Amino acid sequence: MTTSTPGRVLLVASRPGAYPTIGDALTDASDGAVITIAGGEYPETVELNGLRVTLAAAEGATVVVDGRGADRPVFRTTGGSLALKGIEILADASSAIRADDTELTVLRCTISGGRGPAVAIRGSAAFTVTGCAISGAEQGILVDGAPGRLEDTTVEDVLGDGITVGQGADPVVRDCTVSGCGLRGFYVYQYARPVIDGCAISHTGYEGIAVAHHGAPSLMRCTVSDTRGSGIAFASGCGGAISGCRVENTAEPGISIAEGATPTLSETAAPSDRGAPVDDALEEMLGELDAMIGLPEVKEEVRALVDELQVNEWRRRAGLPIGAAGHHLIFAGAPGTGKTTVARIYGKLLKALGVLPQGQFREVSRRDLVGQYIGHTAEKTATVFEEAKGGVLFIDEAYTLSRLAGSGGDFGQEAIDTLVPLMEEHRDEVAVIVAGYTGEMVHFLAANPGLASRFGKTIEFENYSSAELLAIFGRMASAGDYDLDPDAGPILEDHFRLISADVNFGNARDARLLFEKARTAQSQRLRLLGRMPTVEELRGLHVADVVAATAR
Repeated sequence: MTTSTPGRVLLVASRPGAYPTIGDALTDASDGAVITIAGGEYPETVELNGLRVTLAAAEGATVVVDGRGADRPVFRTTGGSLALKGIEILADASSAIRADDTELTVLRCTISGGRGPAVAIRGSAAFTVTGCAISGAEQGILVDGAPGRLEDTTVEDVLGDGITVGQGADPVVRDCTVSGCGLRGFYVYQYARPVIDGCAISHTGYEGIAVAHHGAPSLMRCTVSDTRGSGIAFASGCGGAISGCRVENTAEPGISIAEGATPTLSETAAPSDRGAPVDDALEEMLGELDAMIGLPEVKEEVRALVDELQVNEWRRRAGLPIGAAGHHLIFAGAPGTGKTTVARIYGKLLKALGVLPQGQFREVSRRDLVGQYIGHTAEKTATVFEEAKGGVLFIDEAYTLSRLAGSGGDFGQEAIDTLVPLMEEHRDEVAVIVAGYTGEMVHFLAANPGLASRFGKTIEFENYSSAELLAIFGRMASAGDYDLDPDAGPILEDHFRLISADVNFGNARDARLLFEKARTAQSQRLRLLGRMPTVEELRGLHVADVVAATAR
């Protein structure tokens, strides 16, 4: 058997020289492998343990992975990372996808059938589910404990709950549609704190959104209609917030708040309204930006851009001339400094200002743009650009497109040359944000004579200070319902000050890694008690846990 190298591309297809099944390709795959699947039906199930791999339908192909008849999930993964792109998944006796402590990414997939949750995500690893459609399952999506993002996804015609969030999970669920559920559209429970923004829920057998067992969601700009139960219901002991939501044609009361529940309730939109006013949405997005730890110069730069765009919009309404404005930006700085988060907020700001119609966020890297043969890269890049119209196209580590320029067989330069005219021709339809190390981005801009002029501004993201990283660590602890011993603060600051000098310093990523190590240390300490810990013990992160984490 041959061994694969990280990043190797493997092809699954019914032709000589290719792997006949996904399972065969995975046998030869190692971390970082990308398995491209030709069009066709693949009657198999996949189980992964600790592997980091991408499974993607070939360009323009219809790929169906049929796990019906099996008594196990179609895709089951533990640890590592799994990305599924453009695949149709059929299940019946079990879940379509089950991910435990896995960095799961599911993009533009169609999922049908399944017993239990069609997609079950458990653990502490972050996930991304975007542009998917789920139907005909027993339940839709289950998120237990995991942070992440669920966006532009449809869940319909399920026997039970549409989307369930529990076990302290705090994902962002945005612009999703949930319809035709036998039980509830959303069920939030067991200390979960999701942000549910801009979602539409309808035709449920019970409540549209039900909150129980100390759940505390933030419900923003949601529409709940045609439910047999109340539109939104909070049980005793639950908290959170309801802002700018509409409830129509539901059982009475439309919004039910039990005695002992403490959600804050902002004025809800009238049924005839089409959402929150622009100014309110704008202030909400700016508030989200301000809530980020640190980044004072970045926040000032973004606010200056917003001010200029707002005045341009006022001039347009007044019939005054405005100059042609592009929205392309360069985000320069080290990893883990908030570039992706700020880019998402920027897209929402452009939507709130009416500059871009949709404000959706499409994050890509070199592998999403660069093909394998002459002409393939231009086609891939143009397709990605077309899909991003109306929103933000975020190219992470953009400098990797030019790093190998001039070497035989590399098509990164072709991606750059394709992007340059598209950015000019459609400058009022899309915002392209390229991100990467400051020094590397200088070389990237030199890769094409017209590239630098396409960007209106470079925003520098500085490394976080040790105090800011301590605050980020503390926010992670609070979000996970942990009580961090105040005496651990100096130890954490000293640790962050020490590692910040390392060439591979990851800023907030290192803070996240350290927090997970502290959780592991706490778990090991509690297991040695020889008894069931109390709630206070389960919540407590001690100095010893932090010391153990910094020593790992």
